[in-house]
Amino acid sequence: PSERNTTLSPLILADLTDLPDSRINGSISVDESTGRISGSGSFSPSFGIGSYTAYFCADFSGAKVRDTGVFMNNRAGIEPKNLNVTADGINISPEILPAGAWTRFHAPEGCEIVARVGVSFISVAQACSSAEKEVPTFDFDATHIAAQNAWVDSLGVVSVKPDGVNDSIKTIFWSGLYRASLSPQDYTGENPLWSSTEPYYDSFYCIWDSFRSIHSLITLVDPVSQARMVRSLIDIYRYEGWLPDCRMSLCKGFTQGGSNADVVLAESYLKGITDGIDWATGYKAVVQDAEIEPSNWAVEGRGGLTSWKNLHYIPADDFDPYGVGPFTRSISRTGEYAYDDFCIAEMARGLGNQADYEKYLARSEYWQNLYLASQTSYINATNTNYTGFLQPRYLNGTFGYQDPIFCSPLLNFTSCYLNPDGHETYEGSAWLYTFFAPHDTATLIGLLGGPDTFVKRLDYFHTSGLLYIGDEQGFLNVFLYHYAGRPGKSAERAHYYIPSQFNDTLAGIPGNDDSGAMGSFAALTMMGIFPAAGQDVYFITPPFFEEVSIRNKVTGNVAIIRNIGFDPSYQAIYIQSATLNGTQYTKNWIGHDFFRDGGVLELTLGKNESAWGTREEDLPPSASTRGW
Repeated sequence: PSERNTTLSPLILADLTDLPDSRINGSISVDESTGRISGSGSFSPSFGIGSYTAYFCADFSGAKVRDTGVFMNNRAGIEPKNLNVTADGINISPEILPAGAWTRFHAPEGCEIVARVGVSFISVAQACSSAEKEVPTFDFDATHIAAQNAWVDSLGVVSVKPDGVNDSIKTIFWSGLYRASLSPQDYTGENPLWSSTEPYYDSFYCIWDSFRSIHSLITLVDPVSQARMVRSLIDIYRYEGWLPDCRMSLCKGFTQGGSNADVVLAESYLKGITDGIDWATGYKAVVQDAEIEPSNWAVEGRGGLTSWKNLHYIPADDFDPYGVGPFTRSISRTGEYAYDDFCIAEMARGLGNQADYEKYLARSEYWQNLYLASQTSYINATNTNYTGFLQPRYLNGTFGYQDPIFCSPLLNFTSCYLNPDGHETYEGSAWLYTFFAPHDTATLIGLLGGPDTFVKRLDYFHTSGLLYIGDEQGFLNVFLYHYAGRPGKSAERAHYYIPSQFNDTLAGIPGNDDSGAMGSFAALTMMGIFPAAGQDVYFITPPFFEEVSIRNKVTGNVAIIRNIGFDPSYQAIYIQSATLNGTQYTKNWIGHDFFRDGGVLELTLGKNESAWGTREEDLPPSASTRGW
C-alpha cells in the first residue's frame, strides 16, 4: 500500500490476448472459491498462416480469495464469473477489445502469492492436469531446483577448462549453449491435429534460421532429441503432406528460401542419427520437395520448379502458374535450391540410389547459372576491384541487375524481406549470396580468381561493412577460409566477432536470436567446431578454452578438444600442429564419428599462421574436387 493503515489486497488479472494482439475469439472463467482462472483463446501465428487455440489454467497460493470477476473494455464486475468474446470486426484498432478475468486476494499470509500456470493445445482440463502433475505443490524453491537440475542434465554433457578465461567469455558461451537448447520444443501429447505414436515437436521457427547451426549443435549435445525432431518432421510430412520450413503453434510458417528441412534430414542421416527414424519415408519427403510444386509454396516446398528443371535457375520474371508464393528472391532461392538438391544427393548415395545421386548432384551446380563474371561492384562510386557476382536472370536467358551491395548494411539494408515487392536476394546482398556454395566451395574459389584472390575478397567482405553477422547467412562466411587453405584466418575472424559482436552487454546479441541461432553460433565457434550444415564436416579452430569435452548421450563416449599452449589473452590462436588420439592429424576439419566414438584432439597453438591444414588434401570436401 502507498498509504499508512491501508489494507493490502493484491489483484491478479488474466487478459485474453497475446503479444501481437491477434486474438480471434476467447473464453474465460474464474472460480469464486479457489480463485482459479482458466480459459482459451484462438490466435494467429506470428509468422505464418491459419490459427490455433491455446488453453490455460492458473492457480494461486499464499492468500485467501477476497472476490473474483471478469472485465470487458475498461470495466469490471464481480458477476458473471465467465465471459466469451468473438471478433466483431470493429474492436481491432488500435488494439483488440480488452477482456479477461480477475481474482483479488486478502493480504498474503507471508510476503508473496505464488501462481502456477498450465497451458495446453488440447483443453483446459489438460492444461490444469499438466500443471498439477508437473508442479504438484506450490513450493517455488523446489520447482526452481528441479528446473536447475533439468538444465544441468541437458547442458552437463559439455564441460570446459576455464582457467584464465574472463567471466564475460564464459557468460557468452554458456548463455549461447542455453539459448540454443530452447527450441524446437517437444509438444508430444499436445497435438490436436492428428493421432500418432511419433513424437511431435513444434517451434521449428524457422528452419531457414536453425539449419545452419542449431540442429548441428543439438546433434552434438542431445542426439536423442535430434532423432525425435527428425521423426516429428517426417510425421508432419505424413499428415500434412509436406516437410515444414517453418512451423509454430500448430501452424504452417512462411518459407524464406529453399526447402531447408532437406538439409536437416540429410545432416542427421549422414551423422548416423537413426533411432526410430523411418529414413525411407524421410527420403520420399525430401524428393517431393525437389520434384513437386505445392499449391502454396509460401509455406512449404519450393516454387518455380518448372523453370528449375528446364532452365536450371529461378528467373527473376518467372512464369509459374502452378502454385502461389512471393515471386521474389530469385538469386537466394536459386542458391538454396541448389544446396537442398545436394543434400538430397547425399542421402540418395547413402541409400544406394545412384541414379538419384547423379541427378541431384548435377542440379546442385545450378547456382552457377546466375554467376555473371563481368559484374562489378562499387561502394560510394569507388570500385571495389572485385568482379563476378550472382545476378538476376530472365526467362529469355539474359541477365538483369541488382547492385551487389543492395540489401547489405551499406545500401538499403532492410529492403529484402518477405513481401510481394521484395527483391532478388533475401535478407542479404549479392555479395553475401555469391559466397554461398557450401557443397562446392572449390568451384566457387576458382570462379572468384583462385585461393589468394578469394581470401582477399573474403577479407574485404568482412572488413568493409558489407557483412552483417546478426543474420544467420553470415555465419558460414567466418569459416570459408578453411576451403582456401587458411584456417588461421577463420580463427582470426572468430575472435573478432566474439566478443566485438557477441558479448555480455545489453547489445551482446548482434541480431534476432531466432530461437537460439545466435547462441548456437557462439557456442559452436567457442568450442572450435563450427559445422558445414547438411554435411558431415566440422571446421577445426582452437576452442576459446584450454579444453572442451562433449559426452555423447547415446554412446556415452567423450570427445575432448585440448589446446596445447593455450593463451587466455588470445594472442596464440593459430594451430601449428594437431594429433588425433596421439596420431598426427593434418586435416582442417573433422567428422561426426569423433563425437560419436570419442577421442582426444590436441591442437598445438602459436602466435602466427602455420602450414597446418593448408594442403589440398587437408581441405574440407567439395562436390567438384574432393570427397564426393
